[in-house]
Amino acid sequence: MRLFLISLASLFSFSIYANTPDGKLNLKFTPEQYDSLLAAKTMRNMLESYDSYVNEFITLDDIDLIDTKRSIPDSVYEQRLKMMPTMIRLPYNTLVRRYIENYSIKYRSQMETMMGIARLYFPMIEEELYKRNMPLELKLLAFVESAMKVKAVSRAGATGMWQMMYATAKNYKLEINAFIDERYDARAATQAACEHLEDLYEIYHDWTLAIAAYNCGAGNVNKAIKRAGNNAKTFWDVYEYLPRETRGYVPAFIGATYAYTFHKVHDINPDKFDFGQPTDTILVQKLTHFDQISTTIPISTERLRELNPQYKLDIIPVTANKAYPLNLPIELISTFIEHEKEINAKDSLYLKEFINPANFSKTWNSPGRGTRYKVRKGDTLGALANKYHTTTRAIMKANNLKDAKSLRAGRTIYIP
Repeated sequence: MRLFLISLASLFSFSIYANTPDGKLNLKFTPEQYDSLLAAKTMRNMLESYDSYVNEFITLDDIDLIDTKRSIPDSVYEQRLKMMPTMIRLPYNTLVRRYIENYSIKYRSQMETMMGIARLYFPMIEEELYKRNMPLELKLLAFVESAMKVKAVSRAGATGMWQMMYATAKNYKLEINAFIDERYDARAATQAACEHLEDLYEIYHDWTLAIAAYNCGAGNVNKAIKRAGNNAKTFWDVYEYLPRETRGYVPAFIGATYAYTFHKVHDINPDKFDFGQPTDTILVQKLTHFDQISTTIPISTERLRELNPQYKLDIIPVTANKAYPLNLPIELISTFIEHEKEINAKDSLYLKEFINPANFSKTWNSPGRGTRYKVRKGDTLGALANKYHTTTRAIMKANNLKDAKSLRAGRTIYIP
């Protein structure tokens, strides 16, 4: 144990004091070094949690290996689905087979990308599902909804990893206004999505119907049940009466769940992404611009945006009545606390028009006011219009844009 501690101390440049009264080895860590240790442990636990899930019940020894370059018999797919321990019905049919082959063969590269991103988010999603005693396989809905993209926006305006519409998000207490959209906050959106799925299950007492309702709305599922007759109990009983998109939604979920569980059999290897250090949250108590932070501690404004996509204007909109969380690399938590006064002192430089929290809350959260937005690389007028519930024409008119292609990264525009 002594040699291990000395090696660990050497690795992280810790100070060692061996001459203590009781003769025991004493290690003195700085707050930053404690954060560094915690970051390493968190990353290891995150990866181990992800890797262990698919091996917990099913191993390669349990199944017959078949050359995946050849057509796999229906009986094999059906048998493997039955092997999966789940509370969700996963029947096999020709439609399910098509989606299994989409995820495991046709779009395997996309599957590898999604699984790589999932290493970061699945442990958190599983935690939220476990709290509610919900099937952990429901995390695969994030594959079907957004391909695990936290910043995804659909043409209809569904936003975030869980593709929540504005009304649904507001119904589950996600905050959306000129400065913040919590649909982009992975944990907040996951909590809302889990609550929504839980409520839908309470209505239907069948997970396939709850999943279908998550996609097309409970109203459409209720109409399908009415048309199918009172004996309809599952998605498959009402299949032909559902909207076209929803008919493929549950089969897609089954296909994604199969490919994820049996990815090793199909030689699907999760991409290895450099996510940087694991993160933790700190509660910010004062109205703060990202530039106040990036000019004080070693983190760029762009990195702050990546970690906190819910803040639309690089501003953490703290008011007298509410503080907000900030995601930071664990290794910078102590550094932020140490320099917090210095960060706050820069408010007059970066927040001149918002310096009075009372005015900020009164003026910028008032109904009908537009939004100032700093254009980012990859933004389009169509996506911005969907995001802010307006039209491309309105944005172009408000900013004297003659051509949609004239939108340039770095420019601040007004969105009515």
